[in-house]
Amino acid sequence: MRPQQIIERKRDGRALSTAEIESFVSGVVDGRWADYQISALVMAMFINGLTKAEQTAITRAMLESGTIMDLSDIDAPKADKHSTGGVGDKTSLLVAPIAAACGLAVPMISGRALGHTGGTLDKLESIAGYNVKLSFPKIKTVIRACGFALAGQTRSIAPADRKLYALRDATATVPYIPLIVASIMSKKLAEGLDALTLDVKTGKGAFINSLPESKKLAHALCETGRKFGVNTGALITDMTEPLGKFVGNSLEVFECLTILRGESDPQMYQTLTLSIELTSNMLVQCGVASSLAHGRKLSTNAIDSGEALERFRKNVEHQGGDPRICDDPTRLLKTRTVSGAITAKASGYISGIDAFAMGSAVCSIGGGRVKAEDKIDHSVGFESRLKVGDRVHAGETLGIVHCRSGSQATSISEKLHPAYKITDEKPKISKLVRARI
Repeated sequence: MRPQQIIERKRDGRALSTAEIESFVSGVVDGRWADYQISALVMAMFINGLTKAEQTAITRAMLESGTIMDLSDIDAPKADKHSTGGVGDKTSLLVAPIAAACGLAVPMISGRALGHTGGTLDKLESIAGYNVKLSFPKIKTVIRACGFALAGQTRSIAPADRKLYALRDATATVPYIPLIVASIMSKKLAEGLDALTLDVKTGKGAFINSLPESKKLAHALCETGRKFGVNTGALITDMTEPLGKFVGNSLEVFECLTILRGESDPQMYQTLTLSIELTSNMLVQCGVASSLAHGRKLSTNAIDSGEALERFRKNVEHQGGDPRICDDPTRLLKTRTVSGAITAKASGYISGIDAFAMGSAVCSIGGGRVKAEDKIDHSVGFESRLKVGDRVHAGETLGIVHCRSGSQATSISEKLHPAYKITDEKPKISKLVRARI
C-alpha cells in the first residue's frame, strides 16, 4: 500500500485496517516510509484519534516488528517496571537492582530523554564506559550475572518504536494515550515478562496533567498487558514537583547511588519511597511477597544489607562501566560546571514547584533534547534544596542550577524564580501514590 493512501485515510478521519497499520509499521522498519510520511501519519493519528482496534493492531504490529525475548531458561520470575516519564524520575536505577536482590529477573528496555523529561539510557551513559546497546544474548548474560540488564531498543527489540519514539518527540505528538500505550507495551511485551508494574505520572511535570486522564492511560495500559498475557498493574504517582533531589543525568545517578549506599538525605526521600513502592508492587505481582507491606520489608532489607548496591556494581561491570562509582559516587560529578542559586523573594511556605518549568530549563541547557539528534550534556542539571511544604525565609536558597557558564547560570536561575510559589499558609501535600490500578 502506498503511504499517501494510508495517510489520506487517517487525515480524513477514517479508521485504518489491520493490514494498513501493518503496512505502515513494516514501512517504518524497512525504510519504505520517509520520516516526513511517518510524521504525517502520526500527526493524523494524534488529531483524529485511534479506535481500540487500531490501538491493539499498532501495538501488536510494533511488538512483532522485532524479536520477542525468550527468557524461559532463566529460573526466576521475569518482571519489569516502566514510567510514563517525569522530571527527576530516576527510579528505574533503583527498582532494577532492588528487585534483582529480592529474586526477580529484570530485563529492562528503556528510552531516552523525551521533551522536558529525562531518559534512563541518557542517565546510564553518564557512567564512563556504560554500554546500553546490548544484543539479546548479552542481555541474558548480564541478567544471569546480576539479576537485571538495562538496555535500549535495538534493531531486534521493537525496532518500529525506536524510530517512532524519536519522531513523536520531535513533532509534539507524545501526549496521546493510544500512541503512548503502543510505544510502552511494544517494548515491554517484547521482554517476555511474567509481570509488569507501570508508574503512570500525573501533574504538571507529566505528559498527562490530569488525574482522570492518567487513570484512563493506566487502565488502557493494564488492559493491553492482560490481552497479551502479562500480569500488569499500575500506580498513579504525583508529578507536580520534581521527584527527589536532582534533575539531570549524572546528578540523578549520583542520587541513586547515594540512596543505595544508605547515605540519602531528606531531599531524596521521595525517590527512595517511590522506588520501594514500585518494587513492592512487582514482588507481589510475581508472588515473591505476600503483601505490599511484605514487599516493602524485602525491598528495604535489600538496600540496608548492601545487596542492591552490589547488584548495581555487578551490572555496571558487565555493561562496561566504571564500578568505582559505587564506592565514590562523586566520580560522577568531576566535570566542571557553574552554579546559579535560586533564592526566595519572600518568607512563607513553598506551596508549589513547577516541575515542567524545571524539566524544560534543564533541557534548554543541554540536559535533554529539543531535536531527536541533539547531544546530551550529562553534567548539567538542577538541585532541589527545599520541597513543597517546607518553610522558607526571604533570601534562602530554594535550588541550584548547574550550567556551563556564569551567564547561563544567571539567566536560568532568574527564569526559574516564578517556578516557585510561596504562600503564608502551609499547603496540603499531595500523596506520592495517588491511585492503584
